[in-house]
Amino acid sequence: MKLSGKTAIVTGGSSGIGEAIVRLFASEGANVVIADRKANDAARLIEQIQINGGSVIAVQTDVSKDEEVRRLMQETVVQFGRIDVVVNNAAAIMPKYLEEVEEEEWDRIFNVNLKSVFLMIKHSIAELKKTRGSIVNMSSLNGLIGQKMNPVYAATKGGMNALTKALALDYAPYGIRVNSICPAGVTTPLLEQWISQQADPVQTVRNLNAMHPLGRPATSEEVAQTALFLASDASGFVTGVALPVDGGASLGY
Repeated sequence: MKLSGKTAIVTGGSSGIGEAIVRLFASEGANVVIADRKANDAARLIEQIQINGGSVIAVQTDVSKDEEVRRLMQETVVQFGRIDVVVNNAAAIMPKYLEEVEEEEWDRIFNVNLKSVFLMIKHSIAELKKTRGSIVNMSSLNGLIGQKMNPVYAATKGGMNALTKALALDYAPYGIRVNSICPAGVTTPLLEQWISQQADPVQTVRNLNAMHPLGRPATSEEVAQTALFLASDASGFVTGVALPVDGGASLGY
């Protein structure tokens, strides 16, 4: 198994892409810690994984809060003795034009999407240095190219990609690899929420399918396979990459 004996923390791990990553990592032998504010969803997922012999716990965490992230790291080490992989997957969206965004909304999106990455890495890095670990940041194609009516989300993901590259340089001497994944459309509750907020949801779905040359958005499981690659020794010489997983969406014009 590709992650046997390793311990991975997955933020936003109780639904969508995060849930798919938790399931896949556990099936590949990892001890998985779900860091999520949704305790009930995490409990459901843990029960299902443990029935199949997986090793998984949840630590209810607001990853935008320093003290809660500190506690997450402490509980992970107490439970499993080490940290090998951190997957920064927690995210929120704000589908508005910039002039419609309130200051508190801007702050909330940046806190969830980007401040959380700062805190998670800041408080896990000492343990990752011990294990020569891997950091996987869940970014977005929005961090590489523009998207209408989504400037705040795009700004956080562009910042995540820049942070990924800078940290890859800083931590390479310790054998720590830092990469980000940049999906386009992915069939998740977050995408469904965004679709429902559009003026014409039915046409939005048609447009989503058309924007991907492969004819559809990705599944959560397909993105999880990319996270597994970047977390495992299979990508042992890959660092500082913002990897599009977009079904070709970034190619057409």
